[in-house]
Amino acid sequence: MKKLSVFILVLVLLQGCGTLDVYEKTKTFPAHEWKGSEKITCEFAIEDTVSTYHIYTVIRHEDAYRFNNIWLNVTTVAPGDTARTQLVNVTLANNEKGWLGTGMDDVFDHRVRITQQPVHLKKGTYTFTLQHAMREEPLQYVLAAGIRVEKVKL
Repeated sequence: MKKLSVFILVLVLLQGCGTLDVYEKTKTFPAHEWKGSEKITCEFAIEDTVSTYHIYTVIRHEDAYRFNNIWLNVTTVAPGDTARTQLVNVTLANNEKGWLGTGMDDVFDHRVRITQQPVHLKKGTYTFTLQHAMREEPLQYVLAAGIRVEKVKL
């Protein structure tokens, strides 16, 4: 009976060790400023073409960041496709609630979805490039930025 209990426990533990359903890559800015010429490139491979995914931008900034939003040029290169760039306005704060992300002390993290609906992705390697499109140069008080791709849970 004891061996059966151990076997069941091992099966339960191994089931929790499935594939990772999230990909996230960020680039940190040691000087806490993001230069307009500085592009962030994130690559990842998709194997599961049955699932759908949400795509997020990831922004980490200090409380001293002076804007309620950040404009980003997001360039996507899908497997076997040409580059497609879209200008995305990412809302970081509003007048009622202040910063919309999670925060600790004076650092705030935002994961803001940039796809309206879940998307099906083709098998292969995807490349995302982020570049800020704000007028301030360099953009002060930005600690990190990146991309997150998350499998939609049914």
